[in-house]
Amino acid sequence: MAETTNALGAYLRARRELVTPAQAGIPDGGVRRVPGLRREEVAMLAGISADYYLRLERGRNRHPSVQVLESIARVLRLDEEHFAHLLALACEAPRRHRRRPRSATPPPGALKLMESLVQPAFIEDRYFDVLASNSLARALSPGLAAGGNQLRDLFLDPAEQALLPEWEAVTECFVANLRQAVGNDVDDPRFIELTGELSLASPRFRELWGRHEVHGQRGGPIRLDHPQVGELSLNRERLRIDGTDTLMLVVYHAEAGSSDAEKLALLASLAVRAAAPGVPKTGVDLQGLA
Repeated sequence: MAETTNALGAYLRARRELVTPAQAGIPDGGVRRVPGLRREEVAMLAGISADYYLRLERGRNRHPSVQVLESIARVLRLDEEHFAHLLALACEAPRRHRRRPRSATPPPGALKLMESLVQPAFIEDRYFDVLASNSLARALSPGLAAGGNQLRDLFLDPAEQALLPEWEAVTECFVANLRQAVGNDVDDPRFIELTGELSLASPRFRELWGRHEVHGQRGGPIRLDHPQVGELSLNRERLRIDGTDTLMLVVYHAEAGSSDAEKLALLASLAVRAAAPGVPKTGVDLQGLA
């Protein structure tokens, strides 16, 4: 992937293509051969030479000053998260070309906590690999079984897509979070494997990945359309696990006393019945939860 050799240039190019001349205060003089701003326009507005900016995009200058990056960020209309990502890409020292392990092992205490929760809960790494999950999480989505990858399911599994009425917004969130989580560690083998597979298999992923959006995931509601209990809205929380660099405990929970809480309780009951041998698994009446 070209991105592994010049991540800074790819990021600058993608972000300037999203800024229109009107947004930058430049008169639009007719037909333009490229979307967004030209390189020389970014350089002019940032107060640097066009040759210097060209070297940045082509990966020939790897050590721009913070002041230069701040000027470029202002022209490219980068918010705090996008600017932090720009700084990470421009600073190669923390990478040291080290290889990270394919996955980390969740601490025993975190596993015990996850299993004790009555809400759907699972542990993920920065690539959205599922390292462990409780039974209710797996009842909520089979893709949350240990060994699965949420990104791959999100873009390649029709059943997972049907589970998410707001699929397009969810894909934007996940891809932008992957950008932030990986930072400048773009030569990591797991990163190359996952993004390479999805870039080949999913036009939607290619589109989003090309935008170079960067956002962290925050707690908030997520809508689901479950094949057994129907539509429900749950809160999704991501809690960093102490003693690890990248592992998160993810918990879905419903508002107390809501119909969503009733549906989640029903789903838990169905999961118990499905796991019990010899118990009939059909004939559940959902009319009272409509």
